[in-house]
Amino acid sequence: DRYQRRVHGEITLLTAKNETGTTFCEPIGHIQKDGDYIFSWQPMNMSETAKQKAIDVAQKITDGLGGRGIFGVELFVKGDEVYFSEVSPRPHDTGMVTMITQSQPQFALHVRAVLGLPLDYITYGAGASAAYKSTTDTFNPEINIDPSIFTANSFVRVFGKPQTHLGRRMAVALTFDKDDSQKALESAKKLISKITE
Repeated sequence: DRYQRRVHGEITLLTAKNETGTTFCEPIGHIQKDGDYIFSWQPMNMSETAKQKAIDVAQKITDGLGGRGIFGVELFVKGDEVYFSEVSPRPHDTGMVTMITQSQPQFALHVRAVLGLPLDYITYGAGASAAYKSTTDTFNPEINIDPSIFTANSFVRVFGKPQTHLGRRMAVALTFDKDDSQKALESAKKLISKITE
């Protein structure tokens, strides 16, 4: 914790790779609570020097691991410096923001990578995600969503889990802003309050 307070932020650099090459998504900033993601946004505001260093680290890590698929490479950022934290050899919870920021979200890139398909995609712009966590413990939960969440620039995905328990992630609100990920993040924080059980 003391180490984390000395750095400026933590990012996830989604890295998709197969025989056709390696693709790096825009860096994703995120906030965690009790070790679990609650907000993420893309792109993370960081220097080009730090971004390139992050790419270099992700390339080295994923080349060393080998295989096909998408990897969630987590790094700490402090100014122009980056420090490797951990890697997940699968789609990443913070990467759910790509469902609104990219033509091929992380799940599609993972499938393409595994199947040996090209990894091209289009970035639409900035966006953010906010996780809805359950406040109850029940079977067959009912997730209530205010219709105002659904706009040209926002929507919600419900995961369809058959049981809730306190703190279990049940849905995610996604927001889009063409140019400003912080505005998208503020919108996502407001929208998550419109989901209830």
